[in-house]
Amino acid sequence: MSDEPIHIGVIGGSGLYNMPQLTDVEHRHMDTPFGAPSAAITIGRLGGVPAAFIPRHGVGHVFLPQEVPYRANIYALKMLGVRWVVGINACGSLREDYAPGHIVVPDQIFDNKRSRAEHTFFGEGLVAHIGVADPFCASLSHLVAESVREAGGTVHEGGTSVVIEGPRFSTKAESYFFRQAGFSILSMTSSPEAFLAR
Repeated sequence: MSDEPIHIGVIGGSGLYNMPQLTDVEHRHMDTPFGAPSAAITIGRLGGVPAAFIPRHGVGHVFLPQEVPYRANIYALKMLGVRWVVGINACGSLREDYAPGHIVVPDQIFDNKRSRAEHTFFGEGLVAHIGVADPFCASLSHLVAESVREAGGTVHEGGTSVVIEGPRFSTKAESYFFRQAGFSILSMTSSPEAFLAR
């Protein structure tokens, strides 16, 4: 397993701290130029395919949304050769047809965070600009949605995830504002994670 390419990475959100579906598991403690990731990377097979898993908030949920070492997490996955990242987030619905237990695969992000967390790998003399008009991979998103359907789940494709600061939830007034703006769900961690992965 250790010399096979790992192209799929899964980042678990609140409540998803391990993946019991992984077989042939090994744990890798890694270091990156941006420090240590949230936890050791779990490597194994998911349906026979090599995959890597990392719990975003650490084992036992020890990192607040603004404390997650996003750059280290993404960089560690890249060091393993990961090309596609599936980020699992607990989120709140802004639509009545998006019920608890439904899976939403958004296609847009509205970044409403106010802090200047590390949103980039660039800087300190290295300037680059990344296009994120379409922040998620359409092909991977479609595969995820199809997989949810095959597993018997209810899935909604498309829509905008508004990213709030956290760790607090939105006030009713804020949620009403986001709903009036046409957003579908709200979460706390899609940004900067999706932008760093891009």
